[in-house]
Amino acid sequence: MAALAWLLIPVFAALGAAIWGSWAARNSTTGDVTELAGYARFREAMEKSHSGSEAPEVV
Repeated sequence: MAALAWLLIPVFAALGAAIWGSWAARNSTTGDVTELAGYARFREAMEKSHSGSEAPEVV
């Protein structure tokens, strides 16, 4: 029975690796559009000039 347990450990590890590999290789392009839109909004916010705030002078 112990030999069977030692043989099942690699089988379960291979099964887990196959599941993880299929999950990691899934098509995730749908999230890229949202991320790029968020980045564009971030850049626009950073480019806006802030009213009433001036850059400090460097001496």
